[in-house]
Amino acid sequence: MRTSLKLRGAKLRAASVAVSVAALAVVAALIPSQMGAAASHAAAASRAPHSATAAAKPTIVLEHGAWADGSSWSGVIRRLQSDGYTVVAPPNPLRGLASDAATLADFLATIPGPIVLAGHSYGGAVITNAATGNPNVKALVYVDAFIPDQGENVFALTAAQPGSCLGGDPAKTFNFVPYPGAPAGDFDAYLQPAPNLPYPGFHECFANDLPASQAAVLAATQRPIALSAGSAPSGVPAWKTIPSWALIGTIDRVIPPAELLFMAQRANAHITEIRASHLSLVSHPAAVARVIIDAARSTS
Repeated sequence: MRTSLKLRGAKLRAASVAVSVAALAVVAALIPSQMGAAASHAAAASRAPHSATAAAKPTIVLEHGAWADGSSWSGVIRRLQSDGYTVVAPPNPLRGLASDAATLADFLATIPGPIVLAGHSYGGAVITNAATGNPNVKALVYVDAFIPDQGENVFALTAAQPGSCLGGDPAKTFNFVPYPGAPAGDFDAYLQPAPNLPYPGFHECFANDLPASQAAVLAATQRPIALSAGSAPSGVPAWKTIPSWALIGTIDRVIPPAELLFMAQRANAHITEIRASHLSLVSHPAAVARVIIDAARSTS
């Protein structure tokens, strides 16, 4: 550098005044450019820790359950995204436990890096099977969800404790609709919107802490589940090897809270209880988001 400056000085001394002025102008122009480059490097360095932190956050995947769709997670998604998380809520086909889990497993395989996987209701059974053997899934979160062991099915778990609003005459609880390619005896099952005693109706059964007007919209837009999915046996459970969290709504009328608590304790889950219906993800999205964030932070 010093040799270069000496040569430049010799040329300047030998040059005309006009050339000297021009050369000095060039040097003057270079100085702010170099300062700007240095400032850019400094700014990039200051941003690096933040970028590294953001990159370290897991992707959060949310699996909805029966009689719902991905929009049921909307309030939760907004809160997670505002906290800087990448969130996806892929559709659950609701065709059968094995095929639904395989669909989700294929989706998870496309996500690089750590994953926090949450499921609501029947979605809990799906994540229990889909996460098995995937080393990227670092935490499971069950939101008023089934947490089956191997060989169990959601119908049996629903009836294992008294109190489910789905436990009466199926003809008074569901509307059964044929679907193309259905195995003999299988149907799409919709929850009946209106009461048909002892079934109390969609609002009081499924959404008992939401306004009746909101429950009516949810009943009208519900997605059915194939009836056979409820009796399908669960496979090797991911919760035996992956840390789990569970949020339990204490006024859930679909899955009795006593059964939710039993399943969560059996899975050694970190348990949060709130006064909420089966649709806690809709009625209490902030509480649900906090549990998912707790699970996500545990992966760091």
